Amino acid sequence: MKSLGTVVSGEQPRYVVVGTAGHIDHGKTALVYALTGTDTDRLPEEKQRGITIDLGFAALDLENGEGGALHLSLIDVPGHDAFIRNMLAGTGGIDCVMLVIAADEGVKAQTEEHLAICSLLGIQRGVVALTKADAVSLEKLAETRASARRFLEGTFLEGAPIVPVSALKREGIDELKSALVKVVREIPVRNDDFVARLPLDRSFSIKGFGTVVTGTLHSGVLRAGQVLEQHPGGKQLRVRGMQVHGSDADAAHAPCRVALNLAGVQVADMARGDTLSIPGTLGPAMNVDVEITMLSGAPALKHGARVRVHAFTSDTLAKVLRFDQRDAGPNALVRLRLMKPLLLVPGDRIVLRRCSPEVTIGGARVLDASAPAGARKAAALAWLKLLRAADDDEQLRLRIARRGFDGITISALTVETGLTAEALQRRASPLLSAGTIAAAHGAESCWISAESLNLAMQAVLRVLGESGPLSKAELRSRARLNTAVFALVVERLTASGKLMVSGESVRLSGQEDELPESKRRQMQSIEKIYADAGLAAPLLSEVMSRMSVAPTAMRELMVLLMRSKRLVRMGADDAFVHPDALAKLYADLRKHRGESFDVGRFKSFTGLTRKHAIPLLEHLDQARVTRNNGGTRVVL
Repeated sequence: MKSLGTVVSGEQPRYVVVGTAGHIDHGKTALVYALTGTDTDRLPEEKQRGITIDLGFAALDLENGEGGALHLSLIDVPGHDAFIRNMLAGTGGIDCVMLVIAADEGVKAQTEEHLAICSLLGIQRGVVALTKADAVSLEKLAETRASARRFLEGTFLEGAPIVPVSALKREGIDELKSALVKVVREIPVRNDDFVARLPLDRSFSIKGFGTVVTGTLHSGVLRAGQVLEQHPGGKQLRVRGMQVHGSDADAAHAPCRVALNLAGVQVADMARGDTLSIPGTLGPAMNVDVEITMLSGAPALKHGARVRVHAFTSDTLAKVLRFDQRDAGPNALVRLRLMKPLLLVPGDRIVLRRCSPEVTIGGARVLDASAPAGARKAAALAWLKLLRAADDDEQLRLRIARRGFDGITISALTVETGLTAEALQRRASPLLSAGTIAAAHGAESCWISAESLNLAMQAVLRVLGESGPLSKAELRSRARLNTAVFALVVERLTASGKLMVSGESVRLSGQEDELPESKRRQMQSIEKIYADAGLAAPLLSEVMSRMSVAPTAMRELMVLLMRSKRLVRMGADDAFVHPDALAKLYADLRKHRGESFDVGRFKSFTGLTRKHAIPLLEHLDQARVTRNNGGTRVVL
């Protein structure tokens, strides 16, 4: 490894990550060596046993056929079924696959499983290397080639180039490089719409530099000198130096292999499965809603089944939770309750394996990585069906609409979707122009759906209609709106002529201005009397006597208090109760739903006299909290 201290700027070349796949002893490592000159078997046990146990990495520089540089990062994965977890850790970030099939053996068990895993991860392009071509006759080579073509029918590698090679004699290596260039040129260039996410696969220490970590940059951009956040744990680390494709760099653009020299952390504190991201842009997920894809022949997943989830370089056990009564068959929508948090965003592909015996059974596409744990099953299932059917613009609209009156900030949307602020603003632009969503500006601006904004405006109009003119602070509190949305609502309603704003006072057009200060103080005093009294509230005549208020003025004040829902009248009598006391009584009674009681038991339950109990019972009947069965009542 070269110096990690120097930062070199320059033009960004095209980087592509290629993963090997195939059965043990089919020559993957030897082929990588023939292509690159790098022996990816670095462990002593690998040398001793002659098999690949862990991931290996090599760089291959090619011309793209048009004079441009094409830098391939090859990830050599183990073929033995005992090391499938290591194989999975290497395939999460690859762009295309180099499937290796030995000419003398043909398709074997791990050939099939590796290809299935690549398909589950959404890999769509690759080449096939027919290794050990020098070890078989031309007839056997043709037979294996034809067999491989039949095996690949119906897969993403149907029609892919099949190149006979001999790593030992270096035959067919140039043809394989040409096939790789052709396939790689067909791979769309990834955009930088998503925030940086670097799943780590190695950590080690270099004398004079300290801790170094490596991984395949899955998305976004990393820069030297940047501060990154480690997941799990949330520790913040500074990037002291960076290498991309084995060379010093000042920035890394996904997809590419990257090595980071980190300051402020010991190598023992970094491990495969950790992920680095920009602080505050991503959050760990414990409940992940997914659309699963089961492999042919795999049994349906039962509710409560345990599976092992593999995501990039991480893995964890998870419980499968169905949203309906059926077993989770192919393409079902389910929730995965993870045993440890993973850093996932919508669109991520994960692999599912049975716990015992360990075998790949399927995969899944993440639809929602911020699923609330307590959501009702029917509502959660309906939400996932909407997400599954929606395009990118509609998904953004749905996520904004789900937040209702609160709207959602761009920073919260970034955590939920993994998209950068710039990408979100670009995607939201047509929705804003069409009026599908609106921007509410404040200390922390947010977006709100047109439907939610309309409901918020109705709420403000309703509150003012019931209470009369209010201060902005009181109106916002009663309408239960955040500062940014409230400001937008007032702006829209004022512009339409439905509201009048005078300083801090807001009223409906045509409504009398705010009450005089003396009258507001009287209303506050009356409300406090009833709030302090609880259910044993005084009669109106008693309050009138204490307040020294004339009957006409008192009736006006009580109407205003009832209209603003600050007092509740008990029947036709002059008995009133504060709504907080009623709410507590409702809650206490509903703990006894289905039970019967008479007046005496109710008096004992509440500590009230008959004078207060009878009007209150009649109110409970009218409010359908209780039902009068001729002397006894039942809690509904």
